[in-house]
Amino acid sequence: MDGFFAGIEQLALVRGLKASFVAYPIVNALHIMSIGVLLTCVWLMDLRILGAFRSLPQAAFVALLRRTALAAFGGALVTGSLLFSVRASEYAAMPIFLAKMTLILLAGANFLVFVRRVKGGDEPAGGATTMLAVLSLMLWTSVLFAGRFIGFLN
Repeated sequence: MDGFFAGIEQLALVRGLKASFVAYPIVNALHIMSIGVLLTCVWLMDLRILGAFRSLPQAAFVALLRRTALAAFGGALVTGSLLFSVRASEYAAMPIFLAKMTLILLAGANFLVFVRRVKGGDEPAGGATTMLAVLSLMLWTSVLFAGRFIGFLN
């Protein structure tokens, strides 16, 4: 597996990213921006599901934020993959990185369950929906903290 990650680090795109004075900071900034948009959307959606912002129609509000969150997640996925590729061997061996990836998978699974349960109306959240929204807040916030620790634990 080490050879696989070492191979990623030797790709031409990755070598170019490492060698560029401006590319890596731009990718890093775009990653932070994507995460900021994603977490803002998640927090606003979950808080609306939990009863905040009642003056806003839940279905339309959540639908807009869901689309924006998915686009931001796509941006974070692309930029995060590029950031990972620069030090793939090192990151893949870090328990905190593996924890972050696990948390992202759990948050994604929670989202899929949530989408199946919430039909999009303006009805108040029930017990299971409330639990899913609270779990979403906890998981995505944990993803953020795990990601920040990566930079400080290597």
